[in-house]
Amino acid sequence: MNLTPLQEERMRRLKRRMKVYFDAARPDHQEALRALWYATYPGQELQGLISDQWKEMGWQGRDPSTDFRGAGFISLENLLFFAKTFSTSFQCLLKKQGGKPAAWEYPFAVAGVNITFMIMQMLDLEATKPRTFIRAVFLQMLLENEWSFDLLYCVAFMVMDKQWLERNATYMEFNDVLKSTRAQLERELLMDDVFRIEDMPSYSLLC
Repeated sequence: MNLTPLQEERMRRLKRRMKVYFDAARPDHQEALRALWYATYPGQELQGLISDQWKEMGWQGRDPSTDFRGAGFISLENLLFFAKTFSTSFQCLLKKQGGKPAAWEYPFAVAGVNITFMIMQMLDLEATKPRTFIRAVFLQMLLENEWSFDLLYCVAFMVMDKQWLERNATYMEFNDVLKSTRAQLERELLMDDVFRIEDMPSYSLLC
C-alpha cells in the first residue's frame, strides 16, 4: 500500500507514541497522571502519585505506574483522551452506571491499559507484512483524523463494557471478553460503509 506523506507522518507519530514507556521520574508523565486524576475526580484532591486513592479508579495498587508496563505511556494518554473527550461515557463506565450491574466488576483503569494493548496488536502497525486488511483500513482513517487511534480506543472500551454486562462476566472471562471485543471491532472496521471511526456502528454507544 502506497502511503501519502500525511499518512506516513501520522503513522510515524503514532508508532513513536506506542514506543514511549511510562517513566514515573519524568515530570510530563507525572503531570499526565495528575491530569487523569482531576479529569476523573474533579474537585477531589489527590494526595500523591503513590496513594491508596488510585485503587478507586481500578489500578491494582497504590502506584499506578506499575500497571503501565504492558502498553506504555500511550495507555495513559488514551484514558485521559477518553476522560476529556467523552466525559459522560467515561464517568458512566467508571461508576458502573450503565445497565444491570455485573456480579463481578472489572478494574476500570487496568482494563483500559489492556484495551490499548489489544488495539495495538489488532492494528499490527509494526509488522513488515500486514497479516490482515485491518491496518490498511485504519491508515485510511488516520488520514481523515489524526486521533483515530484514541477514538477507536473509546469505542473499544464501550464495546468491552457492553459485552461484559451482557455476559455477566467474571474475572476469569476477562480475556474472552477482550477477544470478542476485538472481533466485533474488526467486523465493524471492515464494513463497506465505514470510512472513519465515527462511521462504526458502536461509535453510537459514546456520549
